[in-house]
Amino acid sequence: MHCAVLGDPIAHSLSPVLHRAGYAAVGLDWDYERVRVDERGLAAFVGGLDASWRGLSLTMPLKRTALTLAAETTGRARLAGAANTLVLEGGAVVLADNTDLPGAVAAVRERYDGPVTAGTVLGGGATAASTGLALCELGARTVTLMVRSPERAAEAAAAIARHPSAPRVEVRSLAGDPVSGEVVVSTVPAAAQDAGLVARCAGAPVLFEVLYEPWPTPLAAAVSDGVLVGGMDLLVHQAALQFELFTGVPAPLEAMRTAGVDALAERRAG
Repeated sequence: MHCAVLGDPIAHSLSPVLHRAGYAAVGLDWDYERVRVDERGLAAFVGGLDASWRGLSLTMPLKRTALTLAAETTGRARLAGAANTLVLEGGAVVLADNTDLPGAVAAVRERYDGPVTAGTVLGGGATAASTGLALCELGARTVTLMVRSPERAAEAAAAIARHPSAPRVEVRSLAGDPVSGEVVVSTVPAAAQDAGLVARCAGAPVLFEVLYEPWPTPLAAAVSDGVLVGGMDLLVHQAALQFELFTGVPAPLEAMRTAGVDALAERRAG
């Protein structure tokens, strides 16, 4: 059976390392590749797959477009307005899901068991929507999106506001407004993490950096007393959920994590 991660760019993705390690650990003779696909090419690529294909992982910029390709979508994918997972049967997409949302919840709870009454998300894209909803699942009743242009956060803000808990969603400026809440999630590039932003996030009890490369980002490097949740944590937990959707087999989480950590260390050393 074939699976792959799609996106543009895609060469950096460690998803193949994690999924292949999972297959090896449970004795499945499956493969998992990287394929560079942009938004315009996604429907054609998916439409050309045969019955040997079982699953697709989606990264930027495909998560919103992917929602339109499935016969069925999960509630969490509809809530987020984005899908990072497509499950196939007989060459057809039968399910679109979003494992970023529960993966983010699991990543935070693995490292932090305290209360979450409010949180801040840096950025306003599809990952910001998923992690903002994860904050709601963790208990946040106020979620603040910090962005350069408020109009770019409209979809993410609307998605978070749809959460059944009816959270208050605020949109602030990334350039200078204060952060708030127990958890600060960064979905912005490392290059956008200037000294001022790092200083404003320094007192957060929990810093959740969704990037795993480059590492550490300026925000991650500045964490001293607080809890740091990293991009590898998110990658592993959301990949484990995808693995189970694709294979129907419980994910060997630690084998997948070890493979990812080792591959990242080798990449940095090289």
